[in-house]
Amino acid sequence: MRIRLHDLLAGAAGRSGDAPAVTYRDDTLSYADLWRDVRSAGAGLRELGLARGERVAVYLDKRVETVTAIFATSAAGGVFVPVNPVLRARQVAYILADCDVRVLVTTAERLEALGEELEQVKSLERIILVGGGEAGGRLPVTAWDDLLGGGDLPESPAIDVDMAAILYTSGSTGKPKGVVLSHRNMLAGAESVSSYLEMTADDVVLAALPLSFDAGFSQLTTSFAVGAHVVLVNYLLPRDVVRLCTKHGVTGLTCVPPLWLQIADQTWPEETGRRLRYFANTGGRMPKTTLDRLRSIFPEARPFLMYGLTEAFRSTYLDPSEVDRRPDSIGKAIPNAEILVLRPDGSVCDPGEEGELVHRGALVALGYWNDPARTAERFKPLPGAEGALNPELAVFSGDSVVRDEEGFLYFVGRTDEMIKTSGYRVSPTEIEEVAYATGLVRDAVALGVPDPKLGQRIVLIVSPAGEGEFDVDAVRAAFKREVPLYMLPKDVLVRPELPRSPNGKFDRNLLRQELGA
Repeated sequence: MRIRLHDLLAGAAGRSGDAPAVTYRDDTLSYADLWRDVRSAGAGLRELGLARGERVAVYLDKRVETVTAIFATSAAGGVFVPVNPVLRARQVAYILADCDVRVLVTTAERLEALGEELEQVKSLERIILVGGGEAGGRLPVTAWDDLLGGGDLPESPAIDVDMAAILYTSGSTGKPKGVVLSHRNMLAGAESVSSYLEMTADDVVLAALPLSFDAGFSQLTTSFAVGAHVVLVNYLLPRDVVRLCTKHGVTGLTCVPPLWLQIADQTWPEETGRRLRYFANTGGRMPKTTLDRLRSIFPEARPFLMYGLTEAFRSTYLDPSEVDRRPDSIGKAIPNAEILVLRPDGSVCDPGEEGELVHRGALVALGYWNDPARTAERFKPLPGAEGALNPELAVFSGDSVVRDEEGFLYFVGRTDEMIKTSGYRVSPTEIEEVAYATGLVRDAVALGVPDPKLGQRIVLIVSPAGEGEFDVDAVRAAFKREVPLYMLPKDVLVRPELPRSPNGKFDRNLLRQELGA
């Protein structure tokens, strides 16, 4: 019975151990080999003293060791924290400190890049180095190969409602927040998504999204749930996607709109295009012209347009048979979930009436790590259930949607100020803090404006801190040092003063209207 995340691998290894599980570059591990390494690494973590529920951060690019470390943490009874490899040292250190990471799995090069920022992570006790190399500093270091030399792995004490992972996602009010997911959340998501995608052991899935994304990590769990083959790729150029799909006979591909736009412009071998069985979009609306182009490239593939939020993994999908009739829809609830559209007073909206999307069911996360206030804002009992002995919590998405007469949902917009760019959710506050840190800016407002390729592009509007000519190049240089590429403002606009509302806050709506004009 599959009750914990690592049971996905154990089950697949038991059913078809010789089948390919994961490929990176020219190396392929079977399910039996991968499960062997996961057990060995899990035993190594236990011998290092990792206790039930303690956090292990995995700060690596996509490779076999990344997958092994994640599932070994689960097998050892720990909680894994996948860290996006494009994040800068300051952001990585914040995540490690925020959830009291005890063990960090990384490379010597990445460890060196973290530098002094790592000093703020007082909970960190052990570094595990992948790929060799030297590591200085105060912390003891274990080589990856030595970790795999662990003895027998005791049975994990975890049960399905225990924490399995913490995935960090940007919040609209500042620093990233850690979404806590249970084993049950992850297994329910794997079963649900793999069922509507109709995945089988014959599928070959190209994992093109970061494993720190809920949708990216889902490429692993859905594949392992059915015994499919996962090919890992650290995205470099769009043509690499074409090459790997051709080389490995890929049948399933999930991407975000900016990547799909680039993929659609590539020249695809006819046989490669016909081999694809499904393609899926998440992280924003796909332009219809791009969808039409992809359908011509992949004539045998079924297109799945999906909507999700990290707090509930996946929420809706549009049945491929409905794509021509309603390409703007985000569809209906995925299997084993219920999606409600509610008014501010908690009552259900009528068809055609705009309301907040609310997700209930087994995929709803446990809340935000170490943040009861924000958890209480987003994870709440459904109206009418507040007085129950143990009321079920639903997640209130903060997204406005409309349901039509036939029950199909349409995305309207966010009720907060979150920026959705290149498939990432970006906090405007985090952008503004980088601008303030330059010392060149008195006021700063970051906004997301529609962009045909990115979904939204980031526009930073500032007023200078001093007299004289404002040094825009210095501000841009600071951003390049401090944030990953997807967080770089595309435009930096300078105004003597920024407009404020009567309560003294920056008038973001007025600025947005002016940008639109």
